Amino acid sequence: MSLRVENLRCYRAGRLVVSGLSFQVAAGEAVMLRGPNGAGKSTVLRALAGMLQFDGTVELDGVSLAKDRDTVQEKIAYAGHLDAIKPQLTVEENLRFWANLFGGSGFDRAMQDFHLSELADRPAHTCSAGQKRRLGLARLAVSDRPLWLLDEPTVSLDVETTARFAEILRHHCAAGGMALVATHIDLGLDAPREIRMAPIQQADPDHHRHDAFLGEVWE
Repeated sequence: MSLRVENLRCYRAGRLVVSGLSFQVAAGEAVMLRGPNGAGKSTVLRALAGMLQFDGTVELDGVSLAKDRDTVQEKIAYAGHLDAIKPQLTVEENLRFWANLFGGSGFDRAMQDFHLSELADRPAHTCSAGQKRRLGLARLAVSDRPLWLLDEPTVSLDVETTARFAEILRHHCAAGGMALVATHIDLGLDAPREIRMAPIQQADPDHHRHDAFLGEVWE
């Protein structure tokens, strides 16, 4: 199992955000995406998750994302800025929903690892920001998907919970999983590989052709 990205190019609202990005992630590896705000880290993760159009090559286990998005997405767990929880459901109901949807195992272990057992009957909308984040990240543990795409996963987490999440990430990789993590902090992993990104300064004179919203498809 491996992720291969070649010459990735992405646009947001007609603006070139990512250009010429190439890298690979191997089984058992966690790779950090580093760079200032606006460097395109979130855009890269959303493109690899199949949520944004892109130019270039993205292959997971030899399967092209552009040609067979459904197959690739079945192997990906994505955690973005939002926690993707249903506020009317309890903490336990939210996590069971995701476990059933993904067909994954490890529900009880996820409740324990993310310290959610004491919150099981609490409506999600009454949880603190950190508790909601823990619940959102617990989805990863019940997904049984090899590639984790994580966008600032430790936002709102305290130091203890951040360290616990880093240990869960280590276990995922030790079991042959992979992770691409956009973060500004040191998760304490053993010498993780880093991909450094920087904002693109030059304008693209042909940007309208690359953005569906600005192109003829909407005219």
